Amino acid sequence: MLPEFNAKVVWEKFLSSEKPRINVFMAVPTIYSKLMDYYDKHFTQPHVQDFIRAVCKEKIRLMVSGSAALPVPVLEKWKKLTGHTLLERYGMTEVGMALSNPLKGIRVPGAVGTPLPGVEVRIVSENSRNESQPYLIHAQGDENGTKVTLGSEGKEGELLVRGPTVFREYWNKPEETKNAFTPDGWFKTGDTAVFKDNRYWIMGRTSVDIIKSGGYKISALEVERHLLCHPSIVDVAVIGVPDMTWGQRITAVVKLREGHSLSYKDLKEWARGYMAAYTIPSEILLVEEIPRNQMGKINKKDLLKQFYPA
Repeated sequence: MLPEFNAKVVWEKFLSSEKPRINVFMAVPTIYSKLMDYYDKHFTQPHVQDFIRAVCKEKIRLMVSGSAALPVPVLEKWKKLTGHTLLERYGMTEVGMALSNPLKGIRVPGAVGTPLPGVEVRIVSENSRNESQPYLIHAQGDENGTKVTLGSEGKEGELLVRGPTVFREYWNKPEETKNAFTPDGWFKTGDTAVFKDNRYWIMGRTSVDIIKSGGYKISALEVERHLLCHPSIVDVAVIGVPDMTWGQRITAVVKLREGHSLSYKDLKEWARGYMAAYTIPSEILLVEEIPRNQMGKINKKDLLKQFYPA
């Protein structure tokens, strides 16, 4: 265990010949981003890069990303540098690990895989037309497979979880506990998910990552994944700002690479080649650093209050 994160020290540990060697590494996406920044600045010689890739691929058995959504550009660049396709999975404090890409097999960028043994999941949406059936089930699955309701392939909804790993209650908070479960005992994660291509995909927290703009429901995580492909952007958080006309407008809080500049006009022209028009941010806010908590997560409600206090 290291007392704090230091990119230089972590790379030294990866490449050290001392025993015992590191053979499993788990980190949040921000750490992988910072390790890649250090790599770009200090490992510029091709023979050094070849050595790093060989050592990481041969000596390290597994590398895992968790705690926050893993941007596809981060996954793809890390694979190019180290030969490792990061294992992404989904879990919460209340349920432990629920979904995972396979340890052995194809790991699809952006997906969080399928239910782990003993875990059942559902994707549902509210059903206001029938009080006796409060929600519609779009997909339900376990380790043996997922059954999709006719006509519900690819439909978004809230992810529910049930199984022996799900917690029993919030300590001394009976009302919060009651609200956290459906009447038939499924835990409500508060995350929007979709089942497609035989895998589950997390679209983000329903409350902050699903932006409703001009009649469209837009995943902030999807917008972030696209923006991180821009050569000048090193970090980004997309938020939905209340708007009288559109309901919400898409705003991108952006950290640029050192020495780079970016205007909104330039970003918009670039984005037209990669993104649907209605998903392109209507404004960008440039910052020196995007604040994250100890788990590497961004509090988007705090960002909204910081930049739009009214």
